[in-house]
Amino acid sequence: VQLQASGGGLVQAGGSLRLSCAASGRTVSTNIVGWFRQAPGKEREFVSAVTWDAGSAFYADSVKGRFTISGDNAKNTVYLQMNSLQPEDTAVYYCAAGRPRGLMWSHVSRYDYWGQGTQVTVSS
Repeated sequence: VQLQASGGGLVQAGGSLRLSCAASGRTVSTNIVGWFRQAPGKEREFVSAVTWDAGSAFYADSVKGRFTISGDNAKNTVYLQMNSLQPEDTAVYYCAAGRPRGLMWSHVSRYDYWGQGTQVTVSS
């Protein structure tokens, strides 16, 4: 499975961006796609995740009400709509896909495949 993240950029506080994660390869082996982010000097942290059947979506408390995750199965693409962005949202954002396993969706170990990351910078 290959993942290509895109859509990052520079935006002012209060602005919006939409990230895309295009998946290719044996995606049927995976059942969840997540977004993580990593700021300089910090650990990678969970942002949001969605199951491929779109039956379940999950969010970190820090982004609830501001970010929305969605998927387009026909395009094998997952989107992360980010509104009301704040400087603390600045980070490299990674998308990841995971095979079915008994781990929490917010754990890095839940995911088997990772994209290359896209930079999001929010200026104050």
